[in-house]
Parts: sequence; structure tokens; C-alpha cells
Amino acid sequence: MAFCFNFDIPLQTEETNDKESKDDKAKDVHLKCSEASATFSKKIKDAVEHQLLLDPLSHIENWVPETITIGALPPLLCLNESVFEKTAPEREDSEEILAKTLTQKSDLISGVYEGGLKIWECTYDLLEYIDDAGETFAGKRVLDLGCGAGLLGILALKRGATKVDFQDYNSTVIEQLTMPNVFLSCEEDNENEEENSSPPSKRKSLNVSKKLLDHCGFFSGDWKSFLILMQNKTPSPKYDIIFTSETIYNTDYYSSLHNVFCDLLAENGIVYLSTKSHYFGVGGGLHLFEKFVEQNNVFQIRYLKDVEQGLKRHVVSLKFRK
Repeated sequence: MAFCFNFDIPLQTEETNDKESKDDKAKDVHLKCSEASATFSKKIKDAVEHQLLLDPLSHIENWVPETITIGALPPLLCLNESVFEKTAPEREDSEEILAKTLTQKSDLISGVYEGGLKIWECTYDLLEYIDDAGETFAGKRVLDLGCGAGLLGILALKRGATKVDFQDYNSTVIEQLTMPNVFLSCEEDNENEEENSSPPSKRKSLNVSKKLLDHCGFFSGDWKSFLILMQNKTPSPKYDIIFTSETIYNTDYYSSLHNVFCDLLAENGIVYLSTKSHYFGVGGGLHLFEKFVEQNNVFQIRYLKDVEQGLKRHVVSLKFRK
């Protein structure tokens, strides 16, 4: 799978073994994050809580489902990515990100589109880790942060999570991809529960939507605005588990991401983060994010899984320091 990033940053292809150079670069991360507010003042994207339609698939034409199976995990249903791309011009898109990604041939346009329409490799890495670890979510409150297709949150939902909130930068991603995927998977579960009865399809859709309203929330917007929105809720939610995959590619976002972890993670909660070692052409990666976390001295990072195929990738966890 090829990836294209639309950033005005020179492509970095040379690696250095100079420890002093790496340390100097890491020290700059905190400064970049503290200066990010000036950059974000032009890019702030207000957070929105989205209301679920009766049937999120009813307004989508030519949708084709596919099933993702990993180990012993329950099957995850989602819209086929290739079909989604080919039918993009037919879809509702107030942000016009579908047209922009096609015309610019880019999977990432900073401050406009943050890559949520693709399922990136590290999501599969985290799903495989969950399968290996036998992680279950009964009674847990879960946040799928930067959710995209929503596979991680859907898995938590299917494995007994009490509440799962899905967040992505783009409202188009939430409405056109995340919601339909969650609905597909819950519809399948509902059909399995009612296999001996045959209610009308409209009634099935209503049952599924009611179930989702009880157990799911859907949000779009940048992390700074999202955090303010959640803090203003009564009570403000605290999550037992926060999933986030491929979200540390840009150092400018580290401060707002870290703030979400600090304020929304439960005292004994855990963040599961899957990422590449380095994002060429963008500048972020695990080394710089780890330095940023260490400088703030709030969380302890633990390496859970390393993947050597292709670009080096990792699954790590973050917990509050005791």
C-alpha cells in the first residue's frame, strides 16, 4: 500500500547515528508543541457530536461490505475501501475532502484531511496484538481516538465494552465511513441474536440504532476542540482504554494529543498506541513522541510489540506514573 503526504516539509531519507543530533531534535519537540497554538489558530476545527441516522447505510449508494478476520477476533465488517474510493463523487461531503484527496492524490492534507478514509497498517498491528494478548473489554469505557474506519472501537463494542466513543478529525469520515461500519457490525450481531425471528428490515434498523445510541458516541473535530467539548459534559467522561493508531506523524499535534490522554484517561486506564518508528516527509514518529512524553513526566511508556516488516512499526502502552 502506497502512502502520499501533502506537507511542505523536505523529504528526509538520510538517517543519522549522531546521538547529539537526535537529542537536539528531540529537545525541539516541546518547543514545537508549545508554539503549535499559533499554527492551529488558522486551522482550529470545532468539535461536533454527530447524531446517528436510523440507517446510516440508507443514504450511501453502491456500498460493498467486506469482512476483516484476524486470529480468534470476532469478524469486523466495514465498507470496501476500493469501492468507497471509486464511488467518492456520489457521496455527501460538506468538507469536500473526497474531491481534494482525489485531485491532489494525497492520503493526508494537513489541517484539511488527516487520513481517516484509509485503514493504515498499524491498525492491523494493534488488532493482532489484542488477539495475541486475549484482551477483552467487558464493562469498559473505550475511546477510539483518530478512529477512521473505527475497527478498534468496533472490536471493543463486540467484546462487551459498556460505551465506545469514536472520534476523527473529519465529519465526512465519521458520517460516511465510521457510522456505517459500526452499524454494519452491530446489525450482524442483532441478526444473530434474532435469527429465529424475522422482523421487518426497518424495525431491525431501529433496534440497531437504539443499541448504538445506548453504547456509542460519534465526534469530529481537532483534539483541542474535542477535549473542550468532552470537559463540558456532565460528568466529563473518563476512559478505561484509549485506542489511537497512526496519530503521532506530526509533532505539532503532540501537545493536544497528550492533553487528551491526561484529561480523559481514567486513573488506572491504559492508552494503546500503534505507530511507525518514523514518518518520512512529515517528521514525527515514536522516538520524538517518546521524548515528548518523558519531558512531560506524566506517563510511562511500555513497548508491547515490534514489527520489522517494511517500515519498522510498534505497539506501545501509556499509563499514568504512580
